[in-house]
Amino acid sequence: MRILIVSQYFWPENFKINDLAVALKTRGYEVVILTGKPNYPQGKFFKGYGFFSPHKESYKGIDVYRVPLFPRGNGSGIRLLLNYLSFVFFGSFFILFHRKKYDLSITYAISPITQVFPALVHKMFFHSKVYIWLQDLWPESVVAAGKVNSGFAMYLLNKMVRSIYKNCDKVLVQSEAFTESVINKGMKESNIHYIPNWAEDVFTSSVVLADPAKFHLPDGFKIVFAGNIGEAQDFESLIKAASLTKDYPDIKWVFVGNGRKKHWVQEQIKLQKLETTVFLPGSFPLEDMPTLYAQADILLISLKDKDIFSLTIPVKLQPYMASGKPIAGMLNGVGAELINKANCGFACPAGDYVSLSGLVIKAYQMNQKLLLELGLNGKNYHDKNFQKELILNNLTSLIDASAN
Repeated sequence: MRILIVSQYFWPENFKINDLAVALKTRGYEVVILTGKPNYPQGKFFKGYGFFSPHKESYKGIDVYRVPLFPRGNGSGIRLLLNYLSFVFFGSFFILFHRKKYDLSITYAISPITQVFPALVHKMFFHSKVYIWLQDLWPESVVAAGKVNSGFAMYLLNKMVRSIYKNCDKVLVQSEAFTESVINKGMKESNIHYIPNWAEDVFTSSVVLADPAKFHLPDGFKIVFAGNIGEAQDFESLIKAASLTKDYPDIKWVFVGNGRKKHWVQEQIKLQKLETTVFLPGSFPLEDMPTLYAQADILLISLKDKDIFSLTIPVKLQPYMASGKPIAGMLNGVGAELINKANCGFACPAGDYVSLSGLVIKAYQMNQKLLLELGLNGKNYHDKNFQKELILNNLTSLIDASAN
C-alpha cells in the first residue's frame, strides 16, 4: 500500500510523525512525505534550507518532498497566517502537478488543521482515503491561544472544521477526550479511533547515547522541563514557582528547549535574581534526551488553564513515563488524571504555582527510594498502555482494512 504522509512539520523538526513514518516503512508500506521547509520553533529556516531549496530529500530511505512556505517568525500575526496559508497553497499545487497516486494519506494534525487540505485535494482528484491524526482540536486551540476573538471568525472556523471532518474517512485522536468535540462537529463515532502517542525507541532502549557532560547541568536536585518554551506552557507560573523555592538553593529548575517565550524567561531570571537556581541550557536532539532525562530528579510538565488543554495528553508525557523518572505536573484534565492514575508523581491544578512549589519541595525532601518507586510506576504504566508496537498494530489494522 502506498501512503502519503502530509505534515507541515517534519524532520529535522522534532515531532512524532518522524517516528511514525519510519515505523510504517519498517512494516512494509511504501511511504512518501509531503512537508514544508523546517522553521519550527525558531521561526526561521534551519541551516541549509531556503524558500525554494531543497525540494526533495531522503529520510531513512523515505522520499521527502518539501514545498515552499513562509517561515513563522515569532509565531504571531500575519507571519503565522502566511506560514499556514503558504503550506496549503504550495502543498495543494504540488499534489496537482506531482500527479502520483496514493492509496491513503495520513495528516499529522497539530495546529494548524488546515494542513490537511493538500490531502483532501489528493482525495478529490485521485480518490485516495484520508486519515487525520488529531494532536490538537480546532477551533478550540485557536481560542485558547487568544488568536480569535470574533464570533463571526469562530463561526467560519467551525464551519471549516466540520467540512474537513466530513471529507475525512477516519479521524484518529491522541486523547479519548477529543471524541465528543469531533462528534459534535459531524463525524460519526464509528469513524473515530483512539491512537495515542508513544515514547520513541530511544526512550525505551537501555543504550546510553550521549555524554552527560555535554548538557552542562547544575549540581543539585534538578527539576527538568523539556520541550517548547511557549505560551501554552505557562512559564509565568513556572517562574513564580521557581521564585518560591529560592530558600532551597539546592533545588535547580532546568528549562530545556526553545520557543517564543525563551527571551522573556531569560529576562525574568535576571530581574528576579534566579541565576543560581533557574537554567536554560538550550535545545538538544531527540537522541540525546534519554541521557538528559537520566540526570533529572523530577521531570516537569505544565499547561495553561484552558479547556482545550484539559482534553489533551501532552506529547511529552509518554517519554517522561518511559524514562522511569517521577513527574511533576501543573495542569488540568487528562494529563493530571494520568499522572495520578499511574501514581508516577505529583499533580496540581494549572496555574497553581504555589502548590507546584510545594510539591517540588516535598519531592526534594522525600526519600530517594520512594521517588524511584514513583518513576518505575510511570514506566510500568507506559509499557502497559502506550507501548509503541501495540499502538502501531491498532493503526495498521485500520490502514489494512481501508484497502478492502
